[in-house]
Amino acid sequence: MKIVACIKQTFDTEAKIVIGGDGQISDEGVNMILNPYDEYAVEEAIKTKEKDGGEVVIISVGSDKTQEALRYSLAMGADRAVLINDPALANADSHAVSVALAKLLSDKEAGFDVIFTGKEAVDDGAAQVPSRLAAKLDIALANVVTGIELADGKAAVTREIDGGTEELEMALPALIAAQKGLNEVRYPSLPGIMKAKRKPLDVVSLADLGLSAEDVASKVEMVSAELPPARKAGQKLTGEVEEVVAKLVELLKDEAKVI
Repeated sequence: MKIVACIKQTFDTEAKIVIGGDGQISDEGVNMILNPYDEYAVEEAIKTKEKDGGEVVIISVGSDKTQEALRYSLAMGADRAVLINDPALANADSHAVSVALAKLLSDKEAGFDVIFTGKEAVDDGAAQVPSRLAAKLDIALANVVTGIELADGKAAVTREIDGGTEELEMALPALIAAQKGLNEVRYPSLPGIMKAKRKPLDVVSLADLGLSAEDVASKVEMVSAELPPARKAGQKLTGEVEEVVAKLVELLKDEAKVI
């Protein structure tokens, strides 16, 4: 069984966001991590291999630094990794990423049985790559998945919907976009970390995939970003109940202007 997990390297969720003078988010000195939702995708891929056998391939679009997230995934137990790295993908949006991934998966990495991704990346929250990729590969998609069983060439999944859950069954190959709670993510062991250093990690360019910069031209451009205004310090009201209520109403009316 060929099992693929597509991942993204993102800002550490504890990192302080800094806006540069050009109005863009700066990654200088910022710790980067494997996108938290993608951790569930990698874990499910490895669990599937442990149950059904086969090979786990981790794929990402990114820069040289993205190799850190790929090595982390290999340390968890994946077999090999592929990084699509090209200057034309430096500011790739969901469209560009899905084009590059789809080309790799329909050519050099064809023959997959199932693809796992996170439901979204925590940096931009676009949540578009899973659906775009599934559409380009012409395979079934289940998003926001919290449970899955693979058997007899089919996937039985449980996914979140507004107000409840939904049970689906679909034929493989299919793309499964993981939600928090799908599984318990393992930590890489020391032996796993050491083995990951020797596992294959191939780097391919757009030219290797037969793509041009025009093929992956982004449809969306970030013009600028800005931090929200600093919040004023809170006030602690003391005194008798009647006094506190009167003061609170006054503040809500005159300062907060919500009543």
